[in-house]
Parts: sequence; C-alpha cells; structure tokens
Amino acid sequence: MKKVGIVLGIVIVIFLVAFGWYRRGYDTAIALDERVKSAWAQVENQLQRRNDLIPNLVNTVKGFAAQEKGIFTEVTRLRSQWAQASTIDEKIETANAMTAALSRLLVVAENYPQLKSNENFLALQSQLEGTENRIAVERMRYNEAVQDFNRFQRSFFGRFLTVQAGLTKPAVYFQAEEKAKQVPQVNF
Repeated sequence: MKKVGIVLGIVIVIFLVAFGWYRRGYDTAIALDERVKSAWAQVENQLQRRNDLIPNLVNTVKGFAAQEKGIFTEVTRLRSQWAQASTIDEKIETANAMTAALSRLLVVAENYPQLKSNENFLALQSQLEGTENRIAVERMRYNEAVQDFNRFQRSFFGRFLTVQAGLTKPAVYFQAEEKAKQVPQVNF
C-alpha cells in the first residue's frame, strides 16, 4: 500500500510539473500575441495622428501650390485607403505609400519660398516631423514585439504552445518599401 502511495505521489508531482510548464508556455504565447497587438495599436495611433494633420498641411500648401494637384489627390486617396484597410498588411502598405507621398509634398513646398516662411506651414511641418519620429519609434517597438512572438513560435515547444493557443501564423513585420532605401535627391 505504501508503494502505491509513493508511485501515486510521483505521478501527481510529474503531472503538476508538466501542467505548470504547459500553462506557463501557453500564457507566454498569449502574452506575446497581446504585446504584438498592443504595439500595433500604438503604431495605428501615430498613423492616425499623422492622418489628422495631413488635411491641414495639404490645405496650407494648396494655397501656394495650386498646380500640384496630383500630389494632393494622391495624399487624399491614401488617407482614405488607410482608413478602409482591414488587415495589418494593407495598413503597412498604405502607410508606406503615404510616407512617400508626404515626402513629395514637402519637396513641393520647398519650391515656394513664401510657403517656407509661413508660420502655419512651419508649425504643421514641425508637427508632422514629430509624428514621423513617433511613428518610427512605435514601428520599432512593434517589430521588436513581432520578433519576440515569432522567435517563441519557432522554438521547439513554442510551436506546439502557440498552436494550442490558436496562434498559428507568424506576426508580420512593418518593413520599409524598397524606394525608402534610395537616397532622395534634393535640388536647390
């Protein structure tokens, strides 16, 4: 009878250790997934801030550069497209296109000396620059969260635990477009 109790005790201890390991791993998978979602929400907050600033910047520039309609149309289209994007991939693609369009808009502004000295434009440009810096920081944090989640998911037991948690796909990195790797030309 004593041997049965010892064996039963050992089995219970092994079960509790295995359950504790499983629970900790499962909870880690969930926590990492939530960190990715939280980091993405911060990226979206900053992208929304940028989208809220854009109409003011565009209207300020429009007054000086009426003939540059193509850029204004593209910025407006991309702003709407970002609001309608439903997946992270679509939002990343639209955000990258918006960054390129805003760069072109600021180049247009360089061609209008009166605009460059306009206080409203300078204030908006400063706000936009600060927002772009915030976006860069939040993109970095998001990509770090993605890296942690994907690393865990690719680990030996992580794959099993993420599947158990219903997290079968790796998270998507926010990567710059190929065009962003090219050095911009500035002509005075």
